[in-house]
Amino acid sequence: MTAADAPPIVFVHGTRLSAGQWSPQLAALQADFHVAAIDLPGHGARSAQPWSLNAATEVIASAVDSLGHGPALVVGHSLGGYASLEFARRCPKQLRGLVLAGASASTCGPWATPYRWAVGLVPRIPADRLTRWNDRLLRRLYAPEVVDATIRTGYAFHTLPAAWGEVLGRFDANAMRHVAAPVLILNGEKDTVFRSGETDFLRAHPQARVELIPRARHLANFDDPDAFTDAIRRFALHLPAHKLSAPEQGAPGRPEAQGGREHSD
Repeated sequence: MTAADAPPIVFVHGTRLSAGQWSPQLAALQADFHVAAIDLPGHGARSAQPWSLNAATEVIASAVDSLGHGPALVVGHSLGGYASLEFARRCPKQLRGLVLAGASASTCGPWATPYRWAVGLVPRIPADRLTRWNDRLLRRLYAPEVVDATIRTGYAFHTLPAAWGEVLGRFDANAMRHVAAPVLILNGEKDTVFRSGETDFLRAHPQARVELIPRARHLANFDDPDAFTDAIRRFALHLPAHKLSAPEQGAPGRPEAQGGREHSD
């Protein structure tokens, strides 16, 4: 695949985080790919917007369109992975490939119990206390260049009940049957909860494969940014070439970087 054939890449962050989660990946990939990292509704720069999967799908679709280079590789982590599955179902023509990171666990039936517990607990804890806990944890575990953008852009604890309330009961391996593009299931080796349905998700899609980041946990792109980015790069470069239609051949060029908490390069 030549550089001209390389797919644009849209990154979709996980629970309570923002586009800042992807700063290591954006920095590493922007020289070779058209890349964007979005804020989901209720998160980051969209903190005041109400959450819904419909709105999340629209945000992802808008980001794909804004890059102006045809269907994109969409990389979704955790909550963002389930939102990306919904995008894949609703907008198949905008999808060239899908990466599910920490999002290959069923949210249905008994598997949803831990999520329901968290959804009920978070609103009972003051947001400033949750912020201090999260900041302290991230600073203890990771280098500043990996997590500074995440800490700076803050957390969306207020959106967590609505977001997971809609996701719970909605996604299992059957969701993979609606994805009309190759899929990489990219998990941290030690992320036992969110890779619990890994085998079922893999079997449900004829063009899916699994790759594990050794010794990594749920935030695999923080635990080993280089290995995570390398997996994205390799998957992107091996996606089938996209044949441009006549309207796409006249599509606008690469946009300038966006400010605020949503990043595009």
